[in-house]
Amino acid sequence: MSGKLVMNALVMYDHQTRTLWSHFTGDAITGPLEETKLEIVPALHTTWARWKELHPNTLVLDKDGRYKVDSYDFYYRSGSPGIIEEARTDDRLHTKEFVVGLRINGQAKAYAFSDLNAQPVVNDSLAGQALVVTFDPQSATGGVFSREAAGRTLTFQPAAPTASGGPLMVDNETGSRWLMLTGEAVEGELEGESLTPIPSNYSFWFAWKDWHPSTQLFDASS
Repeated sequence: MSGKLVMNALVMYDHQTRTLWSHFTGDAITGPLEETKLEIVPALHTTWARWKELHPNTLVLDKDGRYKVDSYDFYYRSGSPGIIEEARTDDRLHTKEFVVGLRINGQAKAYAFSDLNAQPVVNDSLAGQALVVTFDPQSATGGVFSREAAGRTLTFQPAAPTASGGPLMVDNETGSRWLMLTGEAVEGELEGESLTPIPSNYSFWFAWKDWHPSTQLFDASS
């Protein structure tokens, strides 16, 4: 990291050209690669316990016990947005509400953790893309996937969990059961199929709406 901030978001640099990059968007801010954008790839942000359940043979870097302490714990519990004040006011959510945010073809949308707690499987669409947003309240893990699979558009609802492997959902079209956090079909007609993950962000609301001022916001009550 460079030690710099842009709208409370960290700024990183590459060792080859010393270009500065937005940690939040992947855009080159200044330097030889200015106006270049990094490819955003899907990643799963979850607890170690849930990850081990999904991938029991995982190797992890040994940090001599330093995983036990989070130096940002006080920041998570405070009401402050950061060193720099918010760039824009948007009271649709509390400043530090966590959201799952995604951007497709220039359109942005956020899903508050509080709404996803109540509705852990959301069939939605954005910029013409049929998608499903999934959430595991136990580990506060969210995922976003395309609903296109095996040549059809599927719709999903939560399914009764099994003893291991993480939370499940079922599609209404075939009755197949899918892992909510990986998008893999584990039982039924479509067993072996996988939903395509869509890149998304875990973010505080203040950061998401500062960077995406025209963002849509999912409303679980509508």
